[in-house]
Amino acid sequence: MQTLTLSPSTPDFVKNTTNHTAFRGCYRTGFVCTTWGRKKNRFGSSIVPLALAFEEQVVVAKTVSNPVDDNECKKLDVSDVVQPRGKRVDTRALALSLRDAVTAHDVNVVLGDKGDFPLQVYSTVIRAFGKEKRVNAAVAVVEWLKMKNPGPNLFIYNSLLGAMKQAEKFDQVDKVMNDMVSDGVSPNVVTYNTLMGIALAQGDESKAIEIFNEIGTKGLEPSPASYSTALLAYRRKEDGFGALEFYVEFRSRYENGEIGKNNKTEDWGTEAKKLEDFVVRICYQVMRTWLVNRDESSQKVLRLLTCMDQAGLQTGRSEHERLVWACTRVEHYTVAKELYNRIRENGSDISLSVCNHVIWLLGKAKKWWAALEIYEDLLDKGPKPNNMSYELIVSHFNFLLTAARKKGIWKWGIRLLDKMQEKGLKPGSKEWNSVLIACSKASEPSAAIQIFTRMIENGEKPTIISYGALLSVLEKGKLYDEALRVWKHMVKMGVEPNSYAYTIMASVYAAQGKFNIVESIIREMIVCGVELTVVTFNAIITACARSNDCGRAYEWFQRMEVEGIEPNEVSYEMLIEALVKDGKPKVAYDMFLRAQAKGLRLSAKAYDSVVQATVRSGATVDLSLLGPPPLSSAPESKKRVEIEKDFDFDSKSTLVDMNQEDMGIVNDQGYVD
Repeated sequence: MQTLTLSPSTPDFVKNTTNHTAFRGCYRTGFVCTTWGRKKNRFGSSIVPLALAFEEQVVVAKTVSNPVDDNECKKLDVSDVVQPRGKRVDTRALALSLRDAVTAHDVNVVLGDKGDFPLQVYSTVIRAFGKEKRVNAAVAVVEWLKMKNPGPNLFIYNSLLGAMKQAEKFDQVDKVMNDMVSDGVSPNVVTYNTLMGIALAQGDESKAIEIFNEIGTKGLEPSPASYSTALLAYRRKEDGFGALEFYVEFRSRYENGEIGKNNKTEDWGTEAKKLEDFVVRICYQVMRTWLVNRDESSQKVLRLLTCMDQAGLQTGRSEHERLVWACTRVEHYTVAKELYNRIRENGSDISLSVCNHVIWLLGKAKKWWAALEIYEDLLDKGPKPNNMSYELIVSHFNFLLTAARKKGIWKWGIRLLDKMQEKGLKPGSKEWNSVLIACSKASEPSAAIQIFTRMIENGEKPTIISYGALLSVLEKGKLYDEALRVWKHMVKMGVEPNSYAYTIMASVYAAQGKFNIVESIIREMIVCGVELTVVTFNAIITACARSNDCGRAYEWFQRMEVEGIEPNEVSYEMLIEALVKDGKPKVAYDMFLRAQAKGLRLSAKAYDSVVQATVRSGATVDLSLLGPPPLSSAPESKKRVEIEKDFDFDSKSTLVDMNQEDMGIVNDQGYVD
């Protein structure tokens, strides 16, 4: 037998033709097909790729003319073909001469005087035309062969279908199948594999599966390529459950000896393992697609994982970790936690970056204790946590501490600090300040002093926020001497007071009646460039009202207007309270009308105080001018008062802000809702 090597000048469209499986219907017309190897696809070498059914190269040499199985036809790079008498056929030149043919007449003009060539020569040319997307030329060659005796065989028709698939020209597929029936050529499994590939190329995955099911009804046995193509159809449909059910049925039939009994040329043991690997990959690809593209996909993913377990499919760390990275939405936390547990239970190593991703996702889903469990696993089992792990878990604690700060749940805040230190996490000033503010809002001076002391003992330097929170809670508890000591300590430590700190001290000295010091504080604020705001004056007026010093309250109210600061609702309400207590209902009545004239909406409490005071005193006033009593807007007014009185501890707004939903994550007992 004589064989030829490939010429370096052979063009690609001649070198690349079709898959070896398409040779099931070829005839030995004086040639032998030599062996060729499979081509890898994107799923790896262990998978039977769809592309294998559609690409091949042919070399033929002298031999007999009997049908051969596609396993006998293998790939080899050639450009010439040897005829029985030793004459070479230049298939490259032949293809070039026919590439512009449109009809059988055009082909006859070129080949009419060249004699007959083996059918494998025409098949090679047809496949080359498919690669070059010259389907008209391929059809013309087949139409020309119909005029000869014998006409095209199964191999030629399969080659034409393969060319149409490769060129993505599908309008004449039905005609080719009808011509096969007319010529008495029965399709084989390669024909159906090609039709399945065409259906997939057209985006009709359901039709591809129907064609697979038709193979058995025709008395044929599906090949490994048939099964892999059907699985690929389920992948395209994103039907992981269908792919798994399809594979389980295949495995059952294979184990019962129903598959491969009529085809001993295939190593079905190896092919079964390849299909198992393929279906595992498909299921994980489908699950990733579900997670990336669909909402509410977590339950489907967990269900498919369970079905894979029941089917006994072996999965590993790499598949689980790739799936974890697809978990990015809040609802995906259940899938991420399940995959994390599976990796840990298998006893295999786990990537630190994957652990950090799970911690992040659990925090995003407000499952902070579950995230802390992951961090504890890193400490106990490894891998050793890095800075990212530390920062993520601290950020989760910060979220909880901020919630405690917002709601004033100081005991919960202290427990969180204790938990952080227990796990080797060092709270920073941000964490300590959150608890200090919670103590201030709850008016717990002893707890605030304890936290402040612990903060210093742990080597954390207090900030203006720390001092502001402590001063606030001491002022609320009327611990004026302790507040003064804290102020002096703050100045000694070189921490510059902000507007809030000055305001607290002004309120402290006003409550003690030391208005000369209050004046000094106001002057110092102006000298230091700290802006005077309505909040500072409201604090002084409030202190005067609580001390029943109506004159001072009215004086500071006027002082505020002199400084060019517009009074707000709190200013008027506190002054009215002081005037009523001092027995001046008429002045209180006038202040209420004045506030209304400026468009301010005072609370129902201020309204009731004015009405009751004027009635008791018998003052001659027209109460109808006050208008109707405020409705249910009183809580909103109260809320505004609290906002003003609980002025932000950080004038630069460095505290973490949260919305109402976030603030509801812990209840009044300090437990996660």
